[in-house]
Amino acid sequence: MNNFTVFTKPWPDKSLDELGAMVKNMGFDGVELPVRPGFQVTPETVRKRLPEAKKVLEGHGVKIGSVAGGTDEATITACGEAGIPVIRIMVNIDMSIGYFATERKVRNEYDALIPLLEKHGVTIGVQNHCGTMVGSALGLMRLIEDYDPRHVGAVLDLAHCGLVGEPDVMAIDIAWSHLALVNLKSAYWVREGGPEVQDAAWHHYWTLGGYGITNWKASIDNLKKRRFNGDICLSAEYSYPEIPDLFPLIPIFFLDEQDVLLFGLEVSPYVHYTSLNTHVYLGFLRIPVYIRKSFYRGVGHSVGFLIV
Repeated sequence: MNNFTVFTKPWPDKSLDELGAMVKNMGFDGVELPVRPGFQVTPETVRKRLPEAKKVLEGHGVKIGSVAGGTDEATITACGEAGIPVIRIMVNIDMSIGYFATERKVRNEYDALIPLLEKHGVTIGVQNHCGTMVGSALGLMRLIEDYDPRHVGAVLDLAHCGLVGEPDVMAIDIAWSHLALVNLKSAYWVREGGPEVQDAAWHHYWTLGGYGITNWKASIDNLKKRRFNGDICLSAEYSYPEIPDLFPLIPIFFLDEQDVLLFGLEVSPYVHYTSLNTHVYLGFLRIPVYIRKSFYRGVGHSVGFLIV
């Protein structure tokens, strides 16, 4: 069974105890923990604080499934000692030297890390991201296909696959041999200005699970068919900077007669709900809650869950 985790980037000011209690209350199995300046664990304190974070969070029944951090020796060592299998990173393309030269430079860096990764049983998980980065599953595999997936794997962000025009099921197929972690979120491109604008500008807009370019249900169905057993991380990004604690509406999907994708809990004061076809939506959501067996029978929006 997959573990469902949430990236805790929105909550740098919570104590580890508060974070564990909140995540557990939301129903997640675990977290992806940032190891970054300003967070509960920083690069400077990782050797001391990461084991402490693991102990506190596990006290709430919450595991650390991955960290978002660097590939320095201290972080790799700390992850290995704490039994955290994946360090998620992304690759920025240095356009002063170009795409292919950046690939060669990054591979040289990974080559030097292999003995340390092998020693500590840690995987570098490289995530795709649109923009001047490695943006697609195809780009990930061109970069990492020659590595043992125990050392360097793929973190497939299906929203960013969609934003670069890569069909989600095809992206899963491309990255399958190295797939370490799946990020689930949803976006589409929005044009700025009207048709009279000579030089159109576009930006990506983070949206409902059913309204983005990525087909969540087709992606989940394909992962289930392939028996993917890694973590699925809800690593949301935001299109509401003026209300950073709130999520836009997110739909629910039945996965089969036993499973339902649930989102809800911690709703804002602006709660309302609307039924659209077979989906139910509820206000602005603070954080999505996820797949759990048999929750859909007899559970209603009055306790913060959404049902179809």
